[in-house]
Amino acid sequence: MKVLIAIDSFKGSLSSLDCSKAITEGIKDVYDNAEIITFPLADGGEGTVEALVQATKGTFVEKEVIGPLGTLVPAVYGILGNNHTAVIEVAAACGLPLVPENKRNPYFTTTYGVGQLICDAIEKGCKEFVIGLGGSATNDAGVGMLQALGFSFLDENNKEVSYGGYELQKIRAMDSSHVHHSIKNCTFKVACDVTNPLHGKNGAAYIFGHQKGATTEMVKELDAGLEHFAHVAFRELNKDVQNIAGAGAAGGLGAAFAGFLDAQLLSGVELVLETIGLEEKISDVDIMITGEGKLDGQTSMGKAPLGVAQVAAKHDIPVIALAGGVTKQAFTLNEMGITSFFSITNEPMSLEKAMDSTTTFDNLRMTTKQLFRFLAAVKKC
Repeated sequence: MKVLIAIDSFKGSLSSLDCSKAITEGIKDVYDNAEIITFPLADGGEGTVEALVQATKGTFVEKEVIGPLGTLVPAVYGILGNNHTAVIEVAAACGLPLVPENKRNPYFTTTYGVGQLICDAIEKGCKEFVIGLGGSATNDAGVGMLQALGFSFLDENNKEVSYGGYELQKIRAMDSSHVHHSIKNCTFKVACDVTNPLHGKNGAAYIFGHQKGATTEMVKELDAGLEHFAHVAFRELNKDVQNIAGAGAAGGLGAAFAGFLDAQLLSGVELVLETIGLEEKISDVDIMITGEGKLDGQTSMGKAPLGVAQVAAKHDIPVIALAGGVTKQAFTLNEMGITSFFSITNEPMSLEKAMDSTTTFDNLRMTTKQLFRFLAAVKKC
C-alpha cells in the first residue's frame, strides 16, 4: 500500500509536520510495510514557510529586520531545496502578533522588513519568490517594502517620506533609479486569497483597518492615503493598481507586489501545491490523506484540503480528510473530491483538552489506525 499524506496544521495544536507523524504511526500500526510519502501543507498563510521548506528539503534563514514598529525584530524565511527560490511570509516581518495590542496603529506601522528579507534572499542567490500575504499589522500599501528595495517616495520638499499609512498622502514623486539591481531578474508569485481592491469601501483600510488598531476616523484617512498612492502609481508606472484583484491584501502589499514587482497574485493552496509538485508524485498512490483543524464551509472555499482533493480527483485517488471538528457544511466536500471525512474527537471534552498537542497527536494516530484496520478487513473479504 502506498499512502500520501498532505495535511495542514491543526492551528493552535499541532504543526503540519507533527500531524503527518501521527498519521504515519497510525498507518504503520496496521500496515508495517506501507510506503508513506508526507508533504507538510499550508494554504499560503501561517505555516507556509515551514511546509515548503520541509517538503523540498530546503533551509530556514534567520534575519534581523526592521519590524512593523520601526524597531529591530528577528524574522525567519525559507530557501527551498532548489537553492534559488525563497519563500517569505510577510507576517514574519510586519505581522500583527509583533505589535502589542496597545501599540497597534496603522498610521505608523511599516512593511520595510519584508523588503529587507527579499534583499537578503537575493544576496543569497534567490531569483524566484513565493510570498504568503496575510496577518499584517500595516496599511502602507507596501511602500515600506518598496523603500527597502530601493524605491524612493518623495514629499513636496523632495525628502523621503517616513514609515506608515499616514505618510501616503505626502507622496508627490517617485524615484526608482536606486532600486536593487537584481530585482528586474526576479519573479514573484504571491499567495493571495482575497480579492479586495486597494481603496474604497471594500478596500484595505475599510475592511481590515479596524483589526489593526485603526479608529473609524483613521480608516478614512488611511483610505485617502491609499487612493492617493493609487494615483501616484498610475502617473509614474501607468498601472491601475486600484483594480487588481487582491490589491488590498495585507494593507495594500498586494498592490505593491503586482504593480511594482510584476507579481502574480494566485490562490494560496494552488501556489503551495504547485511549488511542492504534488501532482507529479501521486501517479501510483493508493490513498491520500488530508485535513485541518476544522472542516467547515470555509474549507470548500479553497483551503488546503480541498486543493489536495481536487488534485487527487484528476487521478481517481480516494481521499480521506481528518479534522478536530467537522460541521454540517463540510458535507459539500464529498461533492468536491473528498471521499470521506472524519472527526478525530473520540469523547466529550473541553476545547482546551481537545486542542492539547498530546491529545491531538494521540487522537490522530488512533483514528488513522482504526480506519486502516477497517481497510485491511475489507481487503480480506
